Amino acid sequence: MVRPRSFDRDHVLHAAERQFRTSGYNGTSVDDISAATGLGRGSLYGAFDGKHGVLLQSMAGYFTRLGQGPPKALAGPDEGALERLHAYLLRAVHGVPLAPDVPPAPDRTAAACFAAKMALEIGTPHPEVKRLAGDSFSTVATAVAECVRAAQRNGDLDPDADPDDLAYLLLTVVRGSDVVGAYGYSPARLTSIAESAFALLPRSRHT
Repeated sequence: MVRPRSFDRDHVLHAAERQFRTSGYNGTSVDDISAATGLGRGSLYGAFDGKHGVLLQSMAGYFTRLGQGPPKALAGPDEGALERLHAYLLRAVHGVPLAPDVPPAPDRTAAACFAAKMALEIGTPHPEVKRLAGDSFSTVATAVAECVRAAQRNGDLDPDADPDDLAYLLLTVVRGSDVVGAYGYSPARLTSIAESAFALLPRSRHT
């Protein structure tokens, strides 16, 4: 019996993710994935059960990296929480990865949230895609809300403001920047958007 050729699973999934980011799900064929990953069609079907299986495992890997990125970047002592929020927002609107060992994307389109991109394209009729996208968004929203709470405890943000609402407000700005950034908004404009959103956070009356 011929043994299947071994391969680096993480490398294959990263390459497939880059292909999906570039061409979208519907615009990516099995042959495209094969060319991007170096795996033959038979190996892709054998290891991942075809294109949709590759997508689901790529999204699962992306979700794992999210757990190593924003939550760690936003965690820390209450003092400095507002500065961490500011830094996160500035990096996020430019698509700068916060997960370790993830190189910067070649352009703003490729830097957009992978889970959100796939959810918008195919998420509704595919429950597992929808679930993975929702889990990814919730992971970041929870981390941002915890950082907001830390800033409230430190007296920097209004303690009466709802931290979950503020977290979703900031994430809406970030995801919106994925769209306008892909359509050619300059880095300076994206920075201005981030600074405006940060300025809208309700400050404590004692600051």
